[in-house]
Amino acid sequence: MRKPRSNLSTMAGLGVVLLVGIIGGLVGPASAQRTPTISYITQEQIKDIGGTVELECSVLYASDYSVHWVKTSNDRSDTVFLSTGSSLVLKDSRFSLRYDLSSTSYTLQIKDIQETDAGIYQCQVVLSVTNKISAEVALNVRRPPIISDNSTQSLVVSEGQPAQMECYASGYPVPQITWRRENNAILPTGGATYSGNVLNIHSVHKEDRGTYYCVADNGVSRGDRRNVNLEVEFAPVVTVPRPRVEQALQYDMDLECHIEAYPPPAIRWLKDSVQLSSNQHYQLSQFATADEFTDSTLRVITAEKRQYGEYICQATNKLGDAEGRVEFTESVIPVCPPACGQARYGGGASAISVSSVLMAVATVLTMVAIAQYVKRA
Repeated sequence: MRKPRSNLSTMAGLGVVLLVGIIGGLVGPASAQRTPTISYITQEQIKDIGGTVELECSVLYASDYSVHWVKTSNDRSDTVFLSTGSSLVLKDSRFSLRYDLSSTSYTLQIKDIQETDAGIYQCQVVLSVTNKISAEVALNVRRPPIISDNSTQSLVVSEGQPAQMECYASGYPVPQITWRRENNAILPTGGATYSGNVLNIHSVHKEDRGTYYCVADNGVSRGDRRNVNLEVEFAPVVTVPRPRVEQALQYDMDLECHIEAYPPPAIRWLKDSVQLSSNQHYQLSQFATADEFTDSTLRVITAEKRQYGEYICQATNKLGDAEGRVEFTESVIPVCPPACGQARYGGGASAISVSSVLMAVATVLTMVAIAQYVKRA
């Protein structure tokens, strides 16, 4: 009868052992195989060029796993491994790595920060070939604005048409774009300044032509500026400073007109519907004072009766034409200029210059004055 008791005791003992083993197998391995966790990573950093930054990553339960610092570009197109474990992989004296065993933190330090250091820095714990956990911190480097090449440099628009000038700039923080005109003239949009990448003019007028300044500023350095030249094509505008001029026979006289136009126009003078050219009776000249302004002069040489009358100054470009009229009439007294110093009295071989006559008169008057003074003495 005692054998069954012995068997029951043995079985009970085995059951206890098995239960302890099961509990131990459930509890022990679970506590030893905790999943690694990134408990802390530095927040976003904004630094100046030449400065220093420290990026810290604290990892729990990762003693049996590989921890890396990896840098990626902002568009995720480029990846560079910087460290593995407590060792730095990148061969750059500006970079260093510290590992603190007590806090299980990995601190990446970058000295003498450059623009190229900007990007996203990832702290990674590799769990398997296909599995990893990561946390990231962005490093932004303050950079002065640089206006991009795809911004407008010059623009030619016909009067009445719309115009669009664009300006874009890189830099950090993102630059603000401001437009203004040369000499702080009022913008076609109204006001002295306009903020935005694109300056739109709905209908261009010739008064809108000139230099516009695109200014990019983000508080770093002095900013950047680009000059944008707006040229407006418009039909000629002709003005005549002296619509009526007169001169005596046998004296030269200048007829003038001022032309404003772009592109530069073809200019011609007409009398009685006949186009004039430089010869022994006329001399044509023109002088461009700017891209849009031209002064034209027709000199009538030794005026004759048949040369009196109406003259037309005509200007033409691809956008249109315009004309001004000058009435040339006869006078009894020579008009100076251009008569003074250049015109001739009597014509032919007996001509004498006005300056010579004046000098002779002055000499005679001087001699008379001296004679009177001597007589009184």
